[in-house]
Amino acid sequence: MKKRKHEMPQKRHYRQRAHANPLSFNDSFVYPRDPTAFRNEIDGTYVNETDAEQEAARVTFLDVGCGFGGLLVGLSPLFPKERILGMEIRAKVTEYVRKRILALRDEHPGTYGNLWVLRTNAMRYLPNYVERGQLKKMFFCFPDPHFKKKNYRRRIINQALLGEYAFALRPGGKLYTISDVFDLHKWMDDHLARHPCFEKVSDAENEADPAVRVVRCDTEEGKKVERNSGEKFLAVYRRIEDAAVPLPQWAK
Repeated sequence: MKKRKHEMPQKRHYRQRAHANPLSFNDSFVYPRDPTAFRNEIDGTYVNETDAEQEAARVTFLDVGCGFGGLLVGLSPLFPKERILGMEIRAKVTEYVRKRILALRDEHPGTYGNLWVLRTNAMRYLPNYVERGQLKKMFFCFPDPHFKKKNYRRRIINQALLGEYAFALRPGGKLYTISDVFDLHKWMDDHLARHPCFEKVSDAENEADPAVRVVRCDTEEGKKVERNSGEKFLAVYRRIEDAAVPLPQWAK
């Protein structure tokens, strides 16, 4: 049997502590000058596209804090025409996902070419990677709860960051959150509900959305919650048209 060029990595060799401080300057990241520079950097990492598709393509699905890549792998065959990118702050975990993608491409030729992953700090550098209205979907699956009150500012969903996410999402684009921690779910849901650029998606629409099944079932954390008979709390919000965003009092 011919040995594949890329073997599937073994997760036990890429374990890394689950918690990272996204506000710390203890680690350095090389990040692009702007989204155009980033697009030029990653064009070669997406494969199976025609020259015309490569020329026109931009990342449209973004998994922030992608972990070991379960969501990415689940989304890929469902949305083969979308460029899907995972962002992960932990070096060893990012390397695992990179090798996993390459191994899947070897194992299933012609598929998984629409996936890639990079190591970065999305909380600090997201505007260096995406343009205004570029994204169709953003995913925040089982983010770090940062339980201590003094660390709430590290949570990936907060009012300041929601402005960046609204900038990156196109009107009609969706932001998905899921957690097994009810208090964190309530925090994310409350912040999104108060933000003028987002409206909550109905349960009926969520049930018809194929991405929701992947969010619930395909992440490593989601599978662990199921094994432990835990609960998962989902909230999905839609980016509304700018014209529908009410002006703040000071701007009237």
